[in-house]
Amino acid sequence: MNQSQKLSGKTVPALLSQFLQREPHHIVFASKRNGRWIDRSARECFEYIRKAMAGLRALGFQKGDCVCLLAENREEWTLTDWAAQWLGGSTTAIYTTSSTSDIEHILNECEAKFIFCSNQELFEKLGDLGRYPSVKAVVLWDDFDGMPKEKAGVPVLKEKEFLKDSLSVEEASQLALEVDPESRSILLYTSGTTGEPKGVELTQKAFTANIHQMHNAIPLEELSLTMSFLPLSHIYERSLQTTVVLIGIKVCFAESIEKLVENIAEIRPDMMIGVPRVFEKMFVKVQEKLRESSVAKRLVARLSFEIGKRTVPYRLKEEDLPLSLQLPMTLANLLVFKKIRAITGGRLKFFVSGGAPLSKEIAEFFFQMGIVILEGYGLSETMILSVNRPGKIRFGTVGLAFDDTEFKIAEDGEILVRGPQLMKGYFRRPEQTEEVFTEDGFFKTGDIGKLDGEGYLSITDRKKEIIITAAGKNIAPQPIENKIKSFPFAEQVCVIGDQRKYLTALIVPNLEICQSWARSKASGVSGSLKSVRDCVESKAVQDRFQEILDEVNKDLGRYATIKYFRLIDRPFSIEKNELTPSMKLKRRVIQENFRDQIESMYPPEDRQATASQSS
Repeated sequence: MNQSQKLSGKTVPALLSQFLQREPHHIVFASKRNGRWIDRSARECFEYIRKAMAGLRALGFQKGDCVCLLAENREEWTLTDWAAQWLGGSTTAIYTTSSTSDIEHILNECEAKFIFCSNQELFEKLGDLGRYPSVKAVVLWDDFDGMPKEKAGVPVLKEKEFLKDSLSVEEASQLALEVDPESRSILLYTSGTTGEPKGVELTQKAFTANIHQMHNAIPLEELSLTMSFLPLSHIYERSLQTTVVLIGIKVCFAESIEKLVENIAEIRPDMMIGVPRVFEKMFVKVQEKLRESSVAKRLVARLSFEIGKRTVPYRLKEEDLPLSLQLPMTLANLLVFKKIRAITGGRLKFFVSGGAPLSKEIAEFFFQMGIVILEGYGLSETMILSVNRPGKIRFGTVGLAFDDTEFKIAEDGEILVRGPQLMKGYFRRPEQTEEVFTEDGFFKTGDIGKLDGEGYLSITDRKKEIIITAAGKNIAPQPIENKIKSFPFAEQVCVIGDQRKYLTALIVPNLEICQSWARSKASGVSGSLKSVRDCVESKAVQDRFQEILDEVNKDLGRYATIKYFRLIDRPFSIEKNELTPSMKLKRRVIQENFRDQIESMYPPEDRQATASQSS
């Protein structure tokens, strides 16, 4: 099968129409139902899309209309998304973790006509449907006992009822050709780190350009299977999933985050898409297992990682190992690395990572044992812009720009980008759209970064998150936070210091790691640690975190060291508005919610000095 033949077309529906009809027996998706993985072929996907198109038409769908998807990752999510685009419309997706206020804001601003929910819990999260004047109908993929036929005058349909009719193959094929490349494909809302979410308009032309760019940059042709677990509301997952489908890679949907490890072991994917938080948690688990091992096993692991580190320069260039490393690396693989790689199913060629900067230390750690993470870069407003590629990996960077994509660094260090995958603009916000583009068409990313002589881009931090101390020093908090989190004891970290004399940190301890450490005789912990509160109050745990910060501070300039810290007895959460749905810190909210703990780290004389300097 010639993979490149599938990628001819100017819109996503045109690409899909060719692919689904050319390879009707190819398995596109798989989901686990009643304990068994059930496949869905290209023919079955095309049938579902045609039925969904007929269902949307019957409800009054017209070109340009917006459909909202409020659901976890599943086949119906993607197929309904494609059906709406196929009819000349667009979709907006809402994170299942979004607050009620964000849901109301998004639905009313985008004027969604139809809402698709997966289950009763998310349907009830919508609340009073009368709050959404534009909504004409709600469709539930999983119905439930007592499900109403209407709510506040809005029809509520079961999936079976919605899919009762179908468009013909001929009509659907013709409609795919009629979709305008300049029409809106996705209305994607930003995570709202510093304010309310903004709608990003991405065209069919931008989406297909990004598909071609990814196909040319990432070696996907020899792969066959991936696991979908990163929310499809995330642009990274959404763009890459469509790309891998069109390449012929089968997509299996994880049952849930809780069952992810079990599902990976069952299907054994050869590529996956993730975000840094996933790799941080994997890193913590590996460190915990090693710490709980016998002295002999820990020694073998340490020697194996030393060998793995020596192989890195050769493997980065995809060169053969010298004879002196071949046998030691074979043994390290058999004794240590193969067992750790088993958590990814044992067949994984690489991860693709995006959404936030990945710690260089963590990327190198996994590479040493044969788990390759191709870190890339993208934003809601730009889709995916760059990625590291096998044979061209540079740790601590997000790789080289895609075809037809150009980076440059502004005088203040902000990353500017220009390319065909950029957004059309912010929905109904012309002034804000104008503000984020330069006169020559570069988008202002809001990220601070550097370009090296070979074109590799590294991200330092978000421009709005840069800390400016009372002495005028500019400090990026994310790299410091990542260094602290590279120690498995720290679950979450927020560095404080804007307009202050020195930096401090709020740290949420990792309960499991602290408990495991407390069981060792060397910890000095008296009694057991049953809760995060116990960790916060434990003198031994506090001393351990001081040791961690002392270690981190060694590699920081004096002005960037953490002077004091406070352990927090609960995690930062979406419910408290401290995290966005994509798990980014809302620093202003965190600083307000933990004001007392923060102020306790700054003596009155420092607070007075800060106040006088900022007035």
